[in-house]
Amino acid sequence: MTDENSENTGRGWRMPDARTLLVASGVLGISIVAGGYLLGDGLLRARMADRSVTVRGLAEREVTADLATWTISYSAQSTNLAEAQGDIDRDTEAIRAFFGELGFEAEALQPSGVNVSQYNNRGQPSYTIRQRLQLRTTDIDRAQDAVARQFDLVRRGVVLEEGSGMSYTFTRLNEIKPEMVAEATQDARASASQFAEDSGTGVGGIRSATQGYFSIASRDGDAGGYGVADTPYKLVRVVTTIDFYLD
Repeated sequence: MTDENSENTGRGWRMPDARTLLVASGVLGISIVAGGYLLGDGLLRARMADRSVTVRGLAEREVTADLATWTISYSAQSTNLAEAQGDIDRDTEAIRAFFGELGFEAEALQPSGVNVSQYNNRGQPSYTIRQRLQLRTTDIDRAQDAVARQFDLVRRGVVLEEGSGMSYTFTRLNEIKPEMVAEATQDARASASQFAEDSGTGVGGIRSATQGYFSIASRDGDAGGYGVADTPYKLVRVVTTIDFYLD
């Protein structure tokens, strides 16, 4: 019985020949080399990912506003409502004549609100009418001329309320955004290159980037405060934050 089993076992399994062992060894060797390469490449990439520098890039550009708006507020007060309304109508005609003489079309000046209030002073009713007209124009030079001559309205009897003033807006931001982002990116790369040079490395590609908000401010400082008039000369600014790989 034992001899028969041994004979059957010997028939089911054979010792691999030298060629088969050689092929198997080669496949195993290639697998080990490939695995080592992938592991090493992964470690290298991980190290490269850790080698980076985060810098900020700045881009600024001076622009001229292309839209001017002026909300003109004025009021009239009287113990008689019809009389107060008559004074408002007179001021409205004077304001329209003022802008017409400067060359503005009638459509450039539109009503933007009116308010009527009443209170009693020792039993005597008093009425106050407040009205607003808004000038809206793309003619910046003409708008500046109107601001320079606004005291002509006072000479015509129109008393402007506090808060009446010209406001200038730059509306073509989307036209210059791409160029400014490119400039900010170049500025950031220059900073990264200087850092890399100082540390004896080189600058690689962009790992990550964040575009900051665009801001538009008066070119010559804050405007719109008490006693400070807005100007059409603006400064557009953007700051980007970029993370560069280091070689």
